[in-house]
Amino acid sequence: MNVLVYLIPISLLLGAAGLAAFFWTLKNEQYDDPDGNSQRILSDRWDDQPPEE
Repeated sequence: MNVLVYLIPISLLLGAAGLAAFFWTLKNEQYDDPDGNSQRILSDRWDDQPPEE
């Protein structure tokens, strides 16, 4: 039972760190381009292969 004295605060700190990281990504506009990835995956412009001649 004594181990809960350590595990509960550690889990609360880790949860708070995850929540802070999520709010940081919202603040830095990480989720503001929902259509960009769907357009980029269909484009040949970003392929790693050299253009065929």
